[in-house]
Amino acid sequence: MFFIAGGTGFIGRHLIASLEKSGQRARCLVRASGKAGVCRKEGFESVAGDITEKESLQGALDGCDVLVHLVGIIEEKGPMTFVKVHVEGTRNLIDEAKAAGVQHLFYQSALGASVSSGARYFETKAEAEDIVKASGIPYTIFRPSLVIGEGDGFTEKLKELIDMGPFVPIPGDGNVKFQPMAIEDWVKCFMAVFSGPRQSAQLLSRIYELGGPEHLTYNEIVAQLMETMGINKPVMHIPLDLMKISLPFSALSRGVGLLLGKKIPSVTREQLDLLRTDNICARDGVERTFGFTPITYRSALKKFIRPIHGENP
Repeated sequence: MFFIAGGTGFIGRHLIASLEKSGQRARCLVRASGKAGVCRKEGFESVAGDITEKESLQGALDGCDVLVHLVGIIEEKGPMTFVKVHVEGTRNLIDEAKAAGVQHLFYQSALGASVSSGARYFETKAEAEDIVKASGIPYTIFRPSLVIGEGDGFTEKLKELIDMGPFVPIPGDGNVKFQPMAIEDWVKCFMAVFSGPRQSAQLLSRIYELGGPEHLTYNEIVAQLMETMGINKPVMHIPLDLMKISLPFSALSRGVGLLLGKKIPSVTREQLDLLRTDNICARDGVERTFGFTPITYRSALKKFIRPIHGENP
């Protein structure tokens, strides 16, 4: 049985649907009872708990063979810091997994995770990886670049930027590169590890860097998204340092945006700093390891983005 922490999130929702189709059994950890329906509609169990509250996890993993840890944040809010969620939360889960006799750990990390990154997001992801590796339990760690699909946060924020006004603001020169991967392809990689003949000792206790078949700049990603949406707007490149200066006024801007019926996405200083470094790996990594070629970014967008007619100037 799979125990899934983060099953109600973007990746989790797609994963549990695939697990149900393949006849697997699962139990989902949910922070709020109102979200339990996401798992229950697939016929899975649910249990209330919070990875940042160790006592709430007691007994939650009993009877489970595999821990799937998908919980992560991209922005710190109040007490929910990177250390609290990524490091302490992971340690709490691993401690409970040991007590429950779990046989396999899966951790969703991030491409670029490193204790010397200089970015707390990546540093704490790497610290969490170390906790997983030191557990003594066979593990699998995925380090994906962008994972996109229906409901993914990155694409939703880009759509909000595109919708903001007569032009699209691009942080910096827009030449930083990413490697978008369709959620369907991410799920294929996961299922290859945990089901069928590919599950073997050689696939265990490994870190996999995942990405789609293309290295695309931020500019190219925005352009292809606008094209798929049927929108044609000019872009304006805004220096990253200038955007940092304006951060203290971002809350006010979002408030004004709401009054005007526009949603202005939030951004943090660290998120802006991440746009200075490429987030890519080998283009053929998935094909070499898992035996299939991921679909392109444009093909992935067409699966969940519908053109907005009448928006072109």
